[in-house]
Amino acid sequence: MQVQRAVIAAIEFQPGMPLVQQIVDQLSVAITQGGLPHGSRLPPIRELSELMNVGKSTVVDALDRLRAKGLVVSRQGSGHYVHRSSTTFKTDTGPDLQPQDTLSVVRRAVLQDTGALRPGAGFLPSSWLPAEELLKAVRGTLRATSLQMGEYGVAAGYLPLREALRVKLSALGIEVPVEQIVTTANTVQAIDLLMRLLVKPGDTVLLDDPCYFTMHTNLALHGAKVITIARGADGMDMEAFEQLVSAHRPVLYMTNNTLHNPTGHSFSQAQVYRLLEMSHRYGFHIVEDDLYGDLQRRQTPRLAAGGLDNVSYISGFSKTLTANSRVSFAVLSPPLAARMVTLKMACGGMTSELAEQIICAMLSDGSYAKHTRRTVDRLYESSSRVSRWLMEAGCSVSSLPHEGLFIWTQLPEGFHAETLARKGLDIDLVLAPGTLLSKAPNASQFLRFNVGHSDNTQVRDRFLRLLESK
Repeated sequence: MQVQRAVIAAIEFQPGMPLVQQIVDQLSVAITQGGLPHGSRLPPIRELSELMNVGKSTVVDALDRLRAKGLVVSRQGSGHYVHRSSTTFKTDTGPDLQPQDTLSVVRRAVLQDTGALRPGAGFLPSSWLPAEELLKAVRGTLRATSLQMGEYGVAAGYLPLREALRVKLSALGIEVPVEQIVTTANTVQAIDLLMRLLVKPGDTVLLDDPCYFTMHTNLALHGAKVITIARGADGMDMEAFEQLVSAHRPVLYMTNNTLHNPTGHSFSQAQVYRLLEMSHRYGFHIVEDDLYGDLQRRQTPRLAAGGLDNVSYISGFSKTLTANSRVSFAVLSPPLAARMVTLKMACGGMTSELAEQIICAMLSDGSYAKHTRRTVDRLYESSSRVSRWLMEAGCSVSSLPHEGLFIWTQLPEGFHAETLARKGLDIDLVLAPGTLLSKAPNASQFLRFNVGHSDNTQVRDRFLRLLESK
């Protein structure tokens, strides 16, 4: 015990720093370096208070934090003991158990912030986000008396948010009562819930190609058979689409109607009409993923505006507001909305009312609309610059002026997207090869560039260096 007392009495405090954190930091060092041996008993709280000349409450807080870090354990009636397990301070990470093929490695790099440049990312740069407005909404929500921290919240979602979404949807021509709007934790959860309700093992589902890379995996888990229709910057061949539908009779077609990821295409009024007509004639349901719609410069028609009897609409805020704000929603027919709420409760998919109130605050005070207007203008300007240097590098850009978050880019002849992506990781440049998004034979000739992350001289210079190193 004398050794422990000497180590603790030697703690020196620096002015201007919280006492609790200084105690935790210095005792952590003493434990990791062996000054306080594993299993040794610490002096009682009163004695610790006297040795460090601090209040008992400060000692209690420090012990709580050390316990949370796994450095101290308490034993009823006996006191506190140093706990230094053999794994607590292990510095090597061990073998990487994740798949090491190029697509898997690139997929993880696209999603994880490692400090690398990420022109292949699927979301806005942090510097583009409305940080002050978000913090204001967070502070306002935490101060509000309406936040029920001890409750689960409403299964369908926070009612004022759904009312704000109803108003937002009305501007798109989608007129629905709040009862047909169901919030979800993210769009993937919304899609997954809909797959459980609409798709049985063995059913055929039609996807755009290219499409978001998780869709094939998700549908495989549901036992669905997947067929694809080629979609480019000019859309898709409607005759080929009808031939596929007639031959395979899918139960569902899942699509980005607006600002398709990654080509940027949006369906025209004539295309929307034809798709809706075919969905009725051939009896398939349409899931309209409108996650990028708020980044659209000029509004185009939504499939759900034609009715929700055979269309379900999904959108959210992860691509426009913050990737960490996983608030999304589905707009459904009355029977399907009721079934989704029941399923949401049954599988524990209750959503965070805290996050929903923050989004609601930004929708209601107009800050979200101001942010998206600024972002749309910024994307338009950045897109021109990024498209210019890509074409100067010998790449083909799908359309100009490009609208939305992505530029679908064809590489110069002789280059392979996966090879470039793998080499890019060596210079901290994370690219998104076409094979990440498409199963088409020529997918290896394409890269998806995120406009916000690519309007950067470092990205341009490193990409040019990759092309020159062939």
